[in-house]
Amino acid sequence: MTDNVSLVSGVAKRYASALLDLSEEQGVTADVERDLNTIEGFLDESSDLDRLVKSPAFSAEEQVAALSALLDKAGIKSLAANFVKLAAQNRRLFVLPGMIAAYKMLLAEKRGEVTAEVTSAAPMSDAHASALKDALSASSGKNVNITAKVDPALIGGLVVKLGSRMVDTSLRTKLNSLKFAMKEVG
Repeated sequence: MTDNVSLVSGVAKRYASALLDLSEEQGVTADVERDLNTIEGFLDESSDLDRLVKSPAFSAEEQVAALSALLDKAGIKSLAANFVKLAAQNRRLFVLPGMIAAYKMLLAEKRGEVTAEVTSAAPMSDAHASALKDALSASSGKNVNITAKVDPALIGGLVVKLGSRMVDTSLRTKLNSLKFAMKEVG
């Protein structure tokens, strides 16, 4: 399984790197990023589209035709549209979500940005998110973008992942630590 995952991520990164090179060459990185975000939104919203992308039961021609119709209707006729169609023709469409993520990651690296994944028990206010972003930017020395998730099981506090570092200040983790400490004593 690990070999499969590394193969997929390797394929995704190679395709994304080629797309980034082309988009920089043509001066359309922002347009491609916007279009890929739109496509990613379509994938998140539609289980049918997700099935079309991931299922080997559909032929490359069927995938290209369906995606061409969708992209035309959405007004996406740029380099991103050609990229998606090429991935379908090459039978690599199942890696599209990874390609989109890899493109965004490579583009963020070029901009000197990093993304922090922040999980909280309840949605954060804009003020809290901004303060956290400022603190993370100051500690990392880079521009930090925050991807916020909500997990009520945390009970309270935050779990922040920034690169290879993780800080877990959740109430759930503190209660589990206390539970272990109590077992050792009793």
